[in-house]
Amino acid sequence: MLDVRRLRLLRELARRGTIAAVAEALTFSPSAVSQQLNVLEREAGLPLLERTGRGVRLTPAGQNLVRHAEAVLERLEQADADLAEARGGLAGALRIGAFPTATRAIVPAALIALARRHPGLEPMVSETDPAAVAHALRAGDLDVALVHEYDFVPAEPEPGLATEPLYGEAMYLAAPATEAPDPSGTHPAEAPDPSGGSDQGAVLRTHAGAPWITATPGTLCHAMTVRACQAAGFTPRVRHQVDEFATVLALVAAGQGVAVVPQLGVTGPADPAVRLTRLLMERRTNLAFRSGAAAHPAVAAFGAALRAAVPPDLAGSRAGT
Repeated sequence: MLDVRRLRLLRELARRGTIAAVAEALTFSPSAVSQQLNVLEREAGLPLLERTGRGVRLTPAGQNLVRHAEAVLERLEQADADLAEARGGLAGALRIGAFPTATRAIVPAALIALARRHPGLEPMVSETDPAAVAHALRAGDLDVALVHEYDFVPAEPEPGLATEPLYGEAMYLAAPATEAPDPSGTHPAEAPDPSGGSDQGAVLRTHAGAPWITATPGTLCHAMTVRACQAAGFTPRVRHQVDEFATVLALVAAGQGVAVVPQLGVTGPADPAVRLTRLLMERRTNLAFRSGAAAHPAVAAFGAALRAAVPPDLAGSRAGT
């Protein structure tokens, strides 16, 4: 009989590529991971891994077993959801991952509503970059998470995970107000419909020679800015790398460069030192969880609380859009 815990290790090896990475993610030693995979091979009765120098790769049999493992793990999530529904009354920890702007603008109101309806539930929020969410969910470090994607950085399907749409945000080019104003520049409260036909490439090219402020490399926000500029015909000259949008806007106000920021990153009173120009691109936020967990009462309750907490002025904020 195949052991589910060892199947999970094989699945993680298929996703992460090395035994060392699996060991680090699941807080095992590399030797313990290797030992468990050797036992799984004996259970399977044929080789699942091929040694390639210092690394390993899955054999065709191993790859096929990973596909079965995904189905088994999904059914286990469904079973856990059924048991939670049968127990009635939500209780215990719910481990939530969220990125900073959502943590500030959306999550607190959702947690208030969740506490009123399910006082026995203990939500535990960890600030998590969307790029790290898939591994954290599959490893069991998170139960549910908010993730985002951009028009220029679409989300790739993640085996073992499922998502539901929550809301969309407008995107803005933030530039020092001392520069010559662009006629389409507006504050978010006055933003035009992005379908109005403005030339996003032309707006970005206006600042092709300026220093740029981006998020740190490896994040979706950094990739979004670089790819949007490249689509406009140039590669941005990056001066500052900052992940927190309030700090980004403070640097823009100080004349340190220009940046692309999402709607939730420019909430609050308008800064007269910053000019915002609406772009055609959008950032979309989804709720992510392990496949099979959509019906889990805690996941469903948190999703409902999030949708109720989304500000009505966000583009595409209606549930299910």
